[in-house]
Amino acid sequence: MERPPPDGDRRSGRAVPDHLRRLPRRPVVTAPLTELADVVRSKNSGPYELTIDIIFTGQDQYELVKQRRAISRELVAELYRVPVDDVGEPIFYDPAKAVKINLRRPLVSGNVGERDVYGAQQHGPLLTLRLPTP
Repeated sequence: MERPPPDGDRRSGRAVPDHLRRLPRRPVVTAPLTELADVVRSKNSGPYELTIDIIFTGQDQYELVKQRRAISRELVAELYRVPVDDVGEPIFYDPAKAVKINLRRPLVSGNVGERDVYGAQQHGPLLTLRLPTP
């Protein structure tokens, strides 16, 4: 593991306090989304949008994802290979330990060439996602 130089942090140019320099750095432990959530689903949200729901198993995991914004518009856009403008801001719903994300449909629901009118099979790219664990 790389340590900052003795008198500062190369990236920011700021001095690193002695008490922080002595702390060991912990690697970030991640797990597949499929092990952290009870529900990962997509569904129709009208002719122009899809909704993706992720309902986490544990409160600690949900809070960590929410606090770190581990699920973001940029991440979803990258997973789905769409422009960031096609992804809505994730909505965190505390009572259900859930995250909701809206996506613009690539084709209008029911249009020629559109293969999933109900939007029920569009959560696949999320299944490859790994998230930090508490």
